[in-house]
Amino acid sequence: MSPTSTSSVASPAREPGPAAPAQPSNPRGDRGDEIRPEGGSAIQAADWTDFRDHLATADAAGRRRWVYPRQPQGRYYRARQWLSYGLLVLLFAGPFLRIEGNPVFLMDVVQRRFVILGQVFWPQDGAILAFGLLLFLTAIAVFTAAFGRLWCGWTCPQTVLMELVFRRIEYWIEGRRARQRALAAQPWTPAKLIKKGVKQALFLGLSFAIGNTLLAYLIGSEALLGIVTDDPRLHLQGLAFMGLFTLLFYAIFARFREQACTFICPYGRFQATLIDENSIVVAYDHRRGERRAHLQRQVPAARRRELGQGDCIDCHQCVAVCPTGIDIRNGTQMECVHCTACLDACDAIMDRIGRPRGLIRYASLDGVERGEPLRLTARILAYSALLLLLGGGLAALLLTRSNLDATLLRAPGALFHLTAEGRVNNLYQLKLVNKSAHELPVTLKLENLDGQLLLAGGNIRVPAQQLLQTSVLAELRRDQVPGGTVDLVVGVYTEGKRVSRLKTVFIGPRDTPPPSS
Repeated sequence: MSPTSTSSVASPAREPGPAAPAQPSNPRGDRGDEIRPEGGSAIQAADWTDFRDHLATADAAGRRRWVYPRQPQGRYYRARQWLSYGLLVLLFAGPFLRIEGNPVFLMDVVQRRFVILGQVFWPQDGAILAFGLLLFLTAIAVFTAAFGRLWCGWTCPQTVLMELVFRRIEYWIEGRRARQRALAAQPWTPAKLIKKGVKQALFLGLSFAIGNTLLAYLIGSEALLGIVTDDPRLHLQGLAFMGLFTLLFYAIFARFREQACTFICPYGRFQATLIDENSIVVAYDHRRGERRAHLQRQVPAARRRELGQGDCIDCHQCVAVCPTGIDIRNGTQMECVHCTACLDACDAIMDRIGRPRGLIRYASLDGVERGEPLRLTARILAYSALLLLLGGGLAALLLTRSNLDATLLRAPGALFHLTAEGRVNNLYQLKLVNKSAHELPVTLKLENLDGQLLLAGGNIRVPAQQLLQTSVLAELRRDQVPGGTVDLVVGVYTEGKRVSRLKTVFIGPRDTPPPSS
């Protein structure tokens, strides 16, 4: 970032609130006077003309300064609208969409069953889930290093719901920015009570809908519909948790708002370690915009340049539309979510004064500073190579993934049993997990020894997406276990194809077996 001088940076327009306390004079011209507590070391006072010394949403006393952003208008906002509408449809319809009978996405922690794009994953697929998580985190790093916080401004659920749902309701009920500020400043009247009450009721209802939708992603739409249509007295605990989730979402969208991005979400701080001078960010072209000066109709553009004035007319429209209350002209900041509202606002002003668009635009810092084109850096190439490596590993695991997982363990506490015919029996517990969407028949065969496998209940048919447990009795001749133990290899077959080879230990008596007749 190329910071402009403090004297040339106009402070953002302040929201109504308590006036900041007067700062002591500072004839030396530094950032603040020194305050020396009795018996302590010197502390430098905050300079409230410098954006680095304070939050845009807090006053000098540290109290919350409510942000009333102007509703954006422009090409980027229209594009975000259409994208957000599609994402909202996917969000609320997702629990009810099916792929081959499976949900599109389900995180059933209770049943330890995870469904991603219709594919069912079980705890036995831990390696696949670990690779998928590493791939996701690496993709975030690569995407952020190349495109900054594009995710935050365009596809983050917090941004989509706040700006395209809750904020739109607020504009509809309370009016645009000026009317909202006037309504907040006026005393409580019946009209104000009605407007505030209707808005908060709608916010609470939407929060309840969002909470139930997210619950459907955890327990499934069928289970949720069953709870909704059942007697509420049978689900008091669930209703209590749903009430807490509703209040949580209500607090985020009705109260925390931009603070959820600046204080709660760690991504804003995380992205600061990933972007560099070649990352695409929302940037103000200070070379073209400075020195700022208000527009004077009688002064033509050529004369402005002769006077050393830039294209920025200091109209503060970029600040007025910012949902986090910052001034993008101060440079790239942690609070900026790349929502493009300032781009639309600035482009509209440039059109009105007859100057080219792009004073605020998507660009790299090197592109603004030195006019360099976007390029691939060594770091992005390294991240991309790691991303391809992890993607290849994940693809290999998915391609070799079997629809049936089997585990064969000795029955707890069981030793061996000698039959009257002189044969030895061992009891095992067999666990079968069917990951497919249809029932699977299963047969077992001894691969390395001549013996018998007896299944409890006869033939095995594992229901779709279910876990089946049964007992298996393995029987060998006594002379096949000369040392008291022998390795056993069991083949698991389904639909005529071997899907797994299980190894276990068979235990017998340690004494010398009698000669076989």
